[in-house]
Amino acid sequence: MVAERFAVGEPSLAIAKELRVSVRLVQRWRRAWDRGGLGALRSAGPASLPRLTEAQLFVLERSWPRNGRHGWPDQRRTLARVETVIGRRFQKGYAPQGVALGEYPEAEAA
Repeated sequence: MVAERFAVGEPSLAIAKELRVSVRLVQRWRRAWDRGGLGALRSAGPASLPRLTEAQLFVLERSWPRNGRHGWPDQRRTLARVETVIGRRFQKGYAPQGVALGEYPEAEAA
């Protein structure tokens, strides 16, 4: 747990590397922990609700192997391609970063 690492004085850089987050984010967590203890580190939940329902995510996942390439020369699932398919299929706008934030984690960043 991050709070335990803060308590023993572990450097922010080491924590950031292991958790694969920015040093700045770890420093923000440390300041919150300094001010409010463990309670200050509790998640307030997602910043926004998902735009696709669980049923839509299921349909999207199932459609990829069936439709294969969705008009592209290969079957790679890049963030940009998943974003395009979401727009075509569900008329929902996403940025590739939104796709990467967990709603479609299998997509590649390339």
